[in-house]
Amino acid sequence: MTWLTWLRALAAAGLSVVMPGAGHALIRDWIRALIFSGLFLSAFVVLLPAEQIAAADTVTDGMDVVTEETTTLRRFVLMFIVLFATIDATFRAMGFPPNAADTGDGPTCPECGKELDEDLTFCHWCTTRLESPAVDEREDEPTRS
Repeated sequence: MTWLTWLRALAAAGLSVVMPGAGHALIRDWIRALIFSGLFLSAFVVLLPAEQIAAADTVTDGMDVVTEETTTLRRFVLMFIVLFATIDATFRAMGFPPNAADTGDGPTCPECGKELDEDLTFCHWCTTRLESPAVDEREDEPTRS
């Protein structure tokens, strides 16, 4: 794996910690991004006292409301969603499972296995430089018998 793949995985993980689904959006996994962000926001609204948090004057007061008014189980559920989204985004950014996005019939990257854009000279998923196919000049010439 290239260092850019590792950097991309770290960026996806960091974004997922801040907001679940953002790391998936970075790696262009749109359906998972919508699922994780929707799941987290829904759980946030259902499990936390949103009205009291919104009424708080400062961020510190809002955090005090969260700590005092929510149970440990509710906070655990939210942190589990964040952790699961972070791990999933990290592994997907690194290319696990292999060929996860290989659903098309076009050419695939020899490094990560994902589908390639034929107009580019590099893989836009893992940034591996691609060799352009060498045209054998002998095949273009007519054969003499």
